[in-house]
Amino acid sequence: MDLQPVHGIPALRADEHLVIGDLHIGIESHMRSKGFHLTSRTDSMFDSIMEAAGDSASRLIVLGDVKDSVPGSTKQEYAEIPVFFERLLERFDSIDVVRGNHDTNIEEFLPGHVRIVPASGMKREGIGFIHGHTWPSEDVMDSETLVMAHDHPAVMFRDGVGRQVNEPCWVRGSFLDTSSDRYRTLPRRFIIIPAFNRMLGGSPVNIIGEPLLGPVMGGGLLDLGNATVHLLDGIDLGRLSGLMIKGSDRPGWGKRIKTKNIE
Repeated sequence: MDLQPVHGIPALRADEHLVIGDLHIGIESHMRSKGFHLTSRTDSMFDSIMEAAGDSASRLIVLGDVKDSVPGSTKQEYAEIPVFFERLLERFDSIDVVRGNHDTNIEEFLPGHVRIVPASGMKREGIGFIHGHTWPSEDVMDSETLVMAHDHPAVMFRDGVGRQVNEPCWVRGSFLDTSSDRYRTLPRRFIIIPAFNRMLGGSPVNIIGEPLLGPVMGGGLLDLGNATVHLLDGIDLGRLSGLMIKGSDRPGWGKRIKTKNIE
């Protein structure tokens, strides 16, 4: 299976599959409770999926966190998620949703033709797909490449006067070994995909002393220092080890939180 990021869009092409993650539909309701009044961008995400799919992608894989609220659900999620996926089913022959940590009761929202995959993941043609908040199954880990979401990867850039900007990024690299105490075999390579919902901003992967999230990404199995980092426009930033910076002394800066971009 040929794995290629879509230029300018946080989506991965895998032959006839289009792979995305972290839609977080309903985030506007969450932001409204914090005092930000934003219009829904769910339709814009649909348009981006159509653009990324082009003429050849016939299958869609969503790597978790379809909804934003956890626990509970909002009126926005109940109103928008079913319609969103009904529209997607008009375009794609099949849709698989790998359950994420935000996807409580996701069965209530998705049309019957959408297949819900356990959080332990799925495998297609030697490629494993997980959300990333829990351990994958033995079968999924017996893959050539493991594709993960959950972490909302971004690179933090900081200038000389302390201003900082987070840019979504792809992180690609190798596992440190081919076996572990938990699994008989490990994948050779990994890909961490950016969050599809650009409202999320991203969590910096290049802050010294701040581990990635999830048991696989933060569990010492990945050779993160030698992993390569690419921006959405294809710019190669080189190895992650060469991008590391210290966290700011200002409270809350440089921490691995799910930052929101409200621009």
